[in-house]
Amino acid sequence: MYAQMVKSEGMKPREEMTPEEIAFQERIDRGEKIEPKEWMPEGYRKTLIRQIGQHAHSEIVGQLPEGNWITRAPTLERKAILLAKVQDEAGHGLYLYSAAETLGVSRDELLDALHAGKMKYSSIFNYPTLNWADIGAVGWLVDGAAIMNQVPLQRTSYGPYSRAMIRICKEESFHQRQGYDIMMKMAAGTPEQKEMAQDALNRFWYPALMMFGPSDKDSVHSAQSMAWKIKINTNDELRQKFVDQTVPQAHYLGLTIPDEGLAWNEEKGGWDFSEPDWSEFFAVIAGNGPCNTERLEARVTAWEDGAWFRDGLMAHAKKADARRAAARMAAE
Repeated sequence: MYAQMVKSEGMKPREEMTPEEIAFQERIDRGEKIEPKEWMPEGYRKTLIRQIGQHAHSEIVGQLPEGNWITRAPTLERKAILLAKVQDEAGHGLYLYSAAETLGVSRDELLDALHAGKMKYSSIFNYPTLNWADIGAVGWLVDGAAIMNQVPLQRTSYGPYSRAMIRICKEESFHQRQGYDIMMKMAAGTPEQKEMAQDALNRFWYPALMMFGPSDKDSVHSAQSMAWKIKINTNDELRQKFVDQTVPQAHYLGLTIPDEGLAWNEEKGGWDFSEPDWSEFFAVIAGNGPCNTERLEARVTAWEDGAWFRDGLMAHAKKADARRAAARMAAE
């Protein structure tokens, strides 16, 4: 596999690799997991930090579009379900920060990079949730796209990341189902409710397609990440699978995918669809989306407001360490 990608992508040829790099690539090709204390190329480590860090940030920032609807959910049951979902996302962020820390980067460093705009999170979370139907669309489309991205990552080559994804994917499937359930209720409700559901689909469809990243021809990290099995599928492969899965779901709801170019392709056994506006995608990840400033300010404010609590925890930990040290000295 590696030799094929070197030829097509201009990657480092085998004769220029060190013996350690060759042995490492052979382990990857055999499907072995790489563990934290084992040797790895610096590029592999940096790529993982970038990908896992961005994933963790996306889970944490992803709480914001839904969190403000917890108090406004239409029933007590819906409030409880949404609260559980937002709590899950916080937990996912913690799993992933822990996985990143095994690579020698601290959680504080990752958050500092996020707050300084040096690390990204998923572009989808820079779009507003305007009404309750949007919460359904987020669960159905956004979490549906997340599952499509994340299920293959259970087979990724880095052990801590692979193992974290097992639980995350199980919980994400719940998130997707609750979103689709909201859309079913809205689509089967009053004409006004169905119109809200269609409007939410219209606004979130293309941002959801952008979640898989740029087209393969414009993706600068994909080739090496695929060779290292940090990524298992290309962006375009995952985007196609998502469309093929989601279009029948929309038809079942009686909703229309907002794409005049959508058509069944018998030859490939899948749907042809229109590409997103990639200029919009690159503008959003550059910080010019509808809610970029708001999202980042909310995260920075939360971090600063929680400083007293972190300081208290550290003070308590130091006192506990001192008491244990004194007890050991007394015992000796």
